[in-house]
Amino acid sequence: MRTPFSLLAERWQPSAAMVRRAAFAALVMSVVIVVTGGAVRLTASGLGCTTWPRCTDESLTPTPEMGFHGVVEFTNRMLTYVLSAAVGWAILAARCHRPWRRQLTKLGWAQFWLVMSNAVLGGITVLTGLNPYTVALHLIAAMGLVWVALLMWERSGEGDGPPQPAVARPIVQLSYVLVVVIGLLVAAGTLVTGAGHHPGTPRDNKIVPRIPLDYDRLAQFHADLAFVSVGLAIAVLFVFAAVKTPPAARARARELLVVLLLQGVLGFVQYFTEVPEILVGLHMLGATLTWIAALRIPLALRVRTDGDAPAPLPAREPQAAAA
Repeated sequence: MRTPFSLLAERWQPSAAMVRRAAFAALVMSVVIVVTGGAVRLTASGLGCTTWPRCTDESLTPTPEMGFHGVVEFTNRMLTYVLSAAVGWAILAARCHRPWRRQLTKLGWAQFWLVMSNAVLGGITVLTGLNPYTVALHLIAAMGLVWVALLMWERSGEGDGPPQPAVARPIVQLSYVLVVVIGLLVAAGTLVTGAGHHPGTPRDNKIVPRIPLDYDRLAQFHADLAFVSVGLAIAVLFVFAAVKTPPAARARARELLVVLLLQGVLGFVQYFTEVPEILVGLHMLGATLTWIAALRIPLALRVRTDGDAPAPLPAREPQAAAA
């Protein structure tokens, strides 16, 4: 059956490089929307627009009386359209490329529905008066979008054949454990935020609820998970070196360790300086980059080729080759 997508594909066949650029643009915008969402909270603009999907009951856009906070909140809402455009470009590029890469197209559509559902969740967050649990869920859903966008970008540089492990199964499982721990670290950070000093509105606003847990204990729990993450990242690095995993996997493990250490230093500095807004914003960016760095490691432990071609065998040691 002919569809608008198939008709477009007859007239436009983007190159593989363009498909990869489109997927990367969607990934970049998914990171940007996380950071700008954090900026809304850190500038106390969470209720800059008092309702959703309109900015006020009478106006779609912010009014002059709403001032700076209304502009910040509305700008973040408008960036959702930029994100949607980037995701739409990725979908069209994957659909029109020849040969058609169905799995890439599905990953693009998964991003689209994540964007739409998170936009609704953002509206619920406003309508519930910045309930900390919906705010946390809003961020976690955004991290889910980052995950799918990263997967599409990585897959755009691979073949469409079935994945073949490049290392033994226990090594792959270890990388999954690392990803789970990093995911818990990010989730714990949302709890610290929910009980912390930046509710998303001016601090004299006592209406916004907070998570009824001790902030210092939550911060300590978050720090403990950070120590576990760093220790596990170091262990992964040594294991990868010992079993001689592919160079890309070892490089990504090193990148994760560096990002984790920088995040740890930044986290301690912001805690002992009363969490200034600029440092919290950088910490949110670092959390997103940490999540990306962790997710990239398992993806470097398998090989995909085009079609049914066999995956290349890992290079042998010179002594083994001579034998």
